[in-house]
Amino acid sequence: MRTDERPMTGYDRRMYAIMNRREAAPLYATAARRRAAVVAHIVLTAAGIACWLYSVLGDERWATFAMLGVLLPWCVATGVINGATRGLLELRLRALDERQRAEKNRVVTRAHYVTTWLLFGATVGVGAAGLAGVEIEGLVFPVLFSVFVVHWLMPLWLAGLTVGDDPVDDDELDDVVALRP
Repeated sequence: MRTDERPMTGYDRRMYAIMNRREAAPLYATAARRRAAVVAHIVLTAAGIACWLYSVLGDERWATFAMLGVLLPWCVATGVINGATRGLLELRLRALDERQRAEKNRVVTRAHYVTTWLLFGATVGVGAAGLAGVEIEGLVFPVLFSVFVVHWLMPLWLAGLTVGDDPVDDDELDDVVALRP
C-alpha cells in the first residue's frame, strides 16, 4: 500500500488545519508581500548561518545570543511562507490533492536544479581559491554548511516565490462589484 493511499491520521488533520488557517493571510495576500517574506527569510537565514559559524568556528559568545535573536523572526517568516503555500512542503502526501502533489514535485525538482548549480559554483569557487593560493581548509566547512542549508530551504523559498494568489470568493467579488460606480 502506498503512503498516499492511507487515510489521514489525526496528526495529518491537525497539520492540515494549522497550515490552512487564514488569520495571517494579510501577511501573504499579495505577491509583493510573499516576495518580501521570502527575502526576509533568506536574510535571516544568512544571518543565522553567519552567527552559528562565528559561534562554532570563531568561539564568539555574542554570536550565540545573536543567533537566538534571529531565531524568532526566522520562525515567523517560515510560518508566513508555509501559510502562503498552505503547507505544501510540510504536509504528508496523503494530505495533499493531486494538484498539490504535482506542485510539490515541480517545486522540489526546480529547487534541486538550482542547488545543483549552486553546488557547482561553490565547488568552482573553492577550487579557484585553492589554485590562487588561498588556504581553503578554513573555507571548506563554512561553504559546505551554507550550501547544505540553502539546499534544505530552497524548496520553501521557491514555493513562496511561485505560489499564486488565492482565488477570489464569490462573496468578495460581489462586494468589489458593488463598490464600483
